[in-house]
Amino acid sequence: MSFDTTLYLCGPLREPKQMLADQQYSGHTSIHDDSMAEKLGFKAGPIEGPTHFSQFVPLLAEIWGQAWFERGCFSAHFQNMVVEGEEVRAFVERPAVGATSVRAWAEKADGTPVLEASASIGPDDGDSLLDQRMAKLRAAEKLVILSDLHVGMAGKQDEQVRMDADQNMGNLYPFSLAQKLERITESSPWYSDAASTPWGRAIIPLEMVSVLAEYTSKQAAFPVKQPVIGLFADQEIRMIDGPLFVGEDYLIRRDIVALSESKRTESYWVRTRIYDASGETLKAEMLLNHATLKHSYANYDAEASAS
Repeated sequence: MSFDTTLYLCGPLREPKQMLADQQYSGHTSIHDDSMAEKLGFKAGPIEGPTHFSQFVPLLAEIWGQAWFERGCFSAHFQNMVVEGEEVRAFVERPAVGATSVRAWAEKADGTPVLEASASIGPDDGDSLLDQRMAKLRAAEKLVILSDLHVGMAGKQDEQVRMDADQNMGNLYPFSLAQKLERITESSPWYSDAASTPWGRAIIPLEMVSVLAEYTSKQAAFPVKQPVIGLFADQEIRMIDGPLFVGEDYLIRRDIVALSESKRTESYWVRTRIYDASGETLKAEMLLNHATLKHSYANYDAEASAS
């Protein structure tokens, strides 16, 4: 007997933890601070979007096994913020035999959407969700906060990065991998025990690849006007020659691949390429839509009127 019914995998309800309450950049607290979030009209500091990526990893490993960690891509558009104490569940469609891409999404316990995503296995996986979203972007009519940026702008320098187990990841991420593993929603010995992994090395969790990629982002020196508050609106992490390893040196290069605007935000989309330490072998990429909130920039109205 056969059916056309689409089936899916789902994980348990989880309560992701807030670990960015003390985050700082450009001399001020971020949207993840409760008081700052309230000033901007949100009920509390949201949990950072990529925190939710961890809930998908067991589901995608069930579908694609070891290959997911080596060539997997998770491409997400964030829809609604989550605050600590709220429960979230991850869903992934079961792929047809031979399929290289599936639909994925996350919901709060009451059904409120958290994110929509595509998950795929490269290299022949076609367009991701964010590829499709970028193709539909309208050119920004007038940028104020981002007026000094342009598509194709590269970061000022190559950036040297690594993530050791007990390394504090700085003002943007004021915690270590070891501290994250105490609170991560889906734990695995692969994140801390080298002997347990197929590669003989402990691997960096998917959500912490975002931390590695953003750790030195200030060195890119993209001329975004300050002070301003931003958030992640879209994010994609793709393994090309993965996984990435704890205690390994990497080199990062960045460039701006799109600029966009909405009623409330100005956005710059950055492609971050993570290479081996020599800068010759591409290991992974991250695409990130940094959405800056117009009303968080004090001079926005005056500069918009003057331009």
